[in-house]
Amino acid sequence: MVSLRCTTAHHSLLGSPTCLARPRRRACPVVRAAVAVEAGAQAKDSPLALAQAHETREKLKAAHSELAEEGAIEIVIIKTTGDMILDKPLADIGGKGLFTKEIDDALLQGRIDIAVHSMKDVPTYLPEGTILPCNLPREDVRDAFICLTANSLAELPAGSVVGSASLRRQSQILYRYPLLKVVNFRGNVQTRLRKLKEGDVSATLLALAGLRRLNMAENATAVLSVEEMLPAVAQGAIGIACRSNDDKMMEYLSSLNHEDTRLAVACEREFLAVLDGNCRTPIAAYAYRDKDGNCSFRGLLASPDGSKVFETTRSGPYSFNDMVELGKDAGHELKAKAGPGFFDSLQ
Repeated sequence: MVSLRCTTAHHSLLGSPTCLARPRRRACPVVRAAVAVEAGAQAKDSPLALAQAHETREKLKAAHSELAEEGAIEIVIIKTTGDMILDKPLADIGGKGLFTKEIDDALLQGRIDIAVHSMKDVPTYLPEGTILPCNLPREDVRDAFICLTANSLAELPAGSVVGSASLRRQSQILYRYPLLKVVNFRGNVQTRLRKLKEGDVSATLLALAGLRRLNMAENATAVLSVEEMLPAVAQGAIGIACRSNDDKMMEYLSSLNHEDTRLAVACEREFLAVLDGNCRTPIAAYAYRDKDGNCSFRGLLASPDGSKVFETTRSGPYSFNDMVELGKDAGHELKAKAGPGFFDSLQ
């Protein structure tokens, strides 16, 4: 029999969990799930982390009868550096890796055995000794516009303040609506909705995937099309990592993998890797299977103030090697269009 230790980390910026698991030989299976929250918070303050932990648990239980016994999963708490510093933009405190470092360390040290990440939080490199062989079915990739006084970004009066910690969103907002103002706006979903109601900002944008996982989609004033707001690389996708030498965990994860999602995420992440994307670089991308069964891809690179926007589209066979090459080629195109001076200006 196998017992798993499953640890879930809540990322308060993006509202995404990380789940980690450890097997032990016992008479009956036991899975312990942990939730990482911002410093000083309790598990009840991280409903999105819990929702995603429960989603992962239910899929594991459904796929493996030895994990389906009552009481098999116990929620515990892990804190990540990125959740402890909420008053500064990510770019100023080290970027996305702050949300995965503690989880990666626990995985490599053998304290946990699988790590479930929100893929848009995961850097394009994985720590040596780890592998990410599984993506769960992707949620809706679009962004939600939330406002108490207007039905769309276009309806906001000049000078209105939009709260967002995402340079990707900021650049696209300012590109289309240069008379609006965008300010840093971090915290979990509930915190941001509360700040909006208190009047800190006129409007905000949140990933629709997070709202749907929280059963809070009714808070969306409108859902933005991907043409108006291209999503983050891997938005709406959950990925599960393990140690590269752990055959048992890879067997578990392979049973949960959604191949269409894995390939789309690989394509988008290859595009990001070529552009050496970090939290100072507004980058967006979306790959999906079109009605003809092919891969359709759109990518964007922009300056934070929206004054420069470079876009490209691609289509090709929906296969791993073809999609990786497609993403890479699209990245090189935009890198050449922008020129070296563009990236120097972002440092």
